[in-house]
Amino acid sequence: MKQKVFISGRIPQVAYEILSEQYEVRMHDDVVPLPKLDIIKGMAGCEALISLLSDSIDQEVIASNSKLKIIANYGAGYNNIDLEAASAASLPVTNTPIVSTNATADFTIGLMIAIARRLVEGDKTTREGRFTGWAPLYHLGVEVTGKTLGIIGMGNIGKAVAKRAKAFDMKILYDNLIRLSEQEEQNLGVEYCPQDKIIQEADFLSLHVSYSPALRHMIGKEQLAAMKPTAYLINAARGPLVDEAALLEALQNGSIAGAGLDVYEFEPKVTPGLEKLDNVILAPHLGNATVEAREEMARIAARNVISVLQGGKPLTCVNPQIYE
Repeated sequence: MKQKVFISGRIPQVAYEILSEQYEVRMHDDVVPLPKLDIIKGMAGCEALISLLSDSIDQEVIASNSKLKIIANYGAGYNNIDLEAASAASLPVTNTPIVSTNATADFTIGLMIAIARRLVEGDKTTREGRFTGWAPLYHLGVEVTGKTLGIIGMGNIGKAVAKRAKAFDMKILYDNLIRLSEQEEQNLGVEYCPQDKIIQEADFLSLHVSYSPALRHMIGKEQLAAMKPTAYLINAARGPLVDEAALLEALQNGSIAGAGLDVYEFEPKVTPGLEKLDNVILAPHLGNATVEAREEMARIAARNVISVLQGGKPLTCVNPQIYE
């Protein structure tokens, strides 16, 4: 009898094709996330679960299926999974790292340019027939070139953003849990600084840290007040890193110039009031939403499942201590 795999939402078909050669695969073929009880029902009797970043895979879900051998999360992040519960059950959890790097870095730079040059606001103006012709002081934005970029979190995506920002002759300040080597700092053209200094000096402040409860609201009222009134906040990392109520107030009163958001504190809900502001871009979590990235993510998730179901170790395990 074939082993069974449950995919909790619609992902690129390539994963289904790879897995169905060896396993019985069931996929929730819809973009609407499944409620927890439906995930439990769907994965019943299955040896593998491919979960989405939008799924809450908590202790109850994990305990519901003693046959489960792997949770392969479709996403670079995995804070939607109770890692402690999975590890206690000796259940490997995997993610899809690295392949999101270029897409997310491109998108981050795109947010910076779009909010600085008021592109979304301009598009709306034109569509509504309010564009009356070129004028010297019409719809002015600011340049990205030559500005100071502050990067909090210098992992793969942070480094990729720095490489792109270098082409804009930006001064790049960064903070990271572990400082880069002097050689890597030189290669990237970045300067290591305390986080509070970065917040104070950045014209664009971009977040690229992995989320943990300790980092909730790392950008709150105090940090927003310390930013330049001409500065922009960019968040394509995780929504809860930012106190959205404080951000709304800062955007309304002009404490900062604007923000480019791709993720939200209460995703998919957006803090009421943000949608009414012209000085914020609200993207629907599109950071790695490219054909190339999403298809490769599907392949990685499938390969992780195959490796475990064939008796091996997963390729991208986020709780490797279970094998020690």
